Amino acid sequence: MRERGLTLIELLVAMVIALVVTLAVTSAVIFGESTKRTTTSVNDINQSGSYAAYLLDRAGRSAGSGFTQSWDLGVFGCKLQAKRSNTAILPRTTVFPVPFEKFLGNATGVADLRIAPLLIGKGQSSDGKSDVLMVMGGNAAAGDVPRPIISAGASANIVRLDNTVQLKKNDIALVSQVGTTDCLLEQVDSSFTDSANNELVTLNGTYYTAGVGTTLASLAATGSAYFTPLGNGAANNVQFQLFGIGANNTLVGYDLLRSDGTDAPQTLADGVMEMHALYGLDTNTDGIIDTWKAPDTTGFDISTMMKDGKLSRQVVAVRVGLILRSATLERDLVSLTIPEMFSDTGLKRDAVTLTNDDRRYRYRVVEFTIPLRNVLLLPKS
Repeated sequence: MRERGLTLIELLVAMVIALVVTLAVTSAVIFGESTKRTTTSVNDINQSGSYAAYLLDRAGRSAGSGFTQSWDLGVFGCKLQAKRSNTAILPRTTVFPVPFEKFLGNATGVADLRIAPLLIGKGQSSDGKSDVLMVMGGNAAAGDVPRPIISAGASANIVRLDNTVQLKKNDIALVSQVGTTDCLLEQVDSSFTDSANNELVTLNGTYYTAGVGTTLASLAATGSAYFTPLGNGAANNVQFQLFGIGANNTLVGYDLLRSDGTDAPQTLADGVMEMHALYGLDTNTDGIIDTWKAPDTTGFDISTMMKDGKLSRQVVAVRVGLILRSATLERDLVSLTIPEMFSDTGLKRDAVTLTNDDRRYRYRVVEFTIPLRNVLLLPKS
């Protein structure tokens, strides 16, 4: 009877062939998976960059909405007094929460927070590498038109305006006066109804404040104060915000008015490693950017800009640069530098040479210019 089967040599040859095929397939799978991770991480930072740019652009284009028309009526550069549910929230007595704890420096600087459409805190993130943007704006149904306060009413929370047409219950407004440092954030009472014959506005609700030092009653009694509608509390369309870079390469936002009832920042986008910004200035009010200024230039630091309403009036645009880094640590070196930014402004930020494991990540720089539309709409003279 003939014997059947494989010889030892044939078996060894078959095993070698199988091993070669297995290694080839494994290499192809590993290479494909590595390529997939790289492609996914690059797509992620591209999408994060687009989304972060959208968020900042949307906020920046609305900067000054609600109060820019009152810029020379004591609003630009005024120290904001605000309460929420009878608790004082501005000016603060403590530093802002992380990652904004370095914004405006210590508690004394924070207590001096002033109103402006947009301000840049140079290197005021937690790690000192990124800038912080402060953006203030609203969406008032009354067309952002300031109204003179004719006199005080029968009680401390009532003011008499020249008219109350288009004012609604729960509207939020600023009360300011030329030459007075403080301005007050106020809210129209929920029982208010406007009419052509009604000149009295009762103020009450979540954001009502009688004021400390400079009071509502004292401002109203002068006959030279102004009532500027910002938006509506029920619509949550008054946005006074900070934007900065937090832990784990995240773009973070903070609501200065605490509309959600908390004193906590919110994560907005991943993959954002650094944020830098420049002012675009119109120095002769012709509606055209004349020069770009870094926020650490003498006279253009945030403390000076915040207090000088005429200087804030010159800011008609902001150039923002975001540095994004992928989440995937590559096996090989894939980046030698972080690309330069702001090359066309005369204030170029040179490319940054990378070392060690930083070279094993992929980087993107996203640059964009945000026009401050509400400032551009002001009279040219």
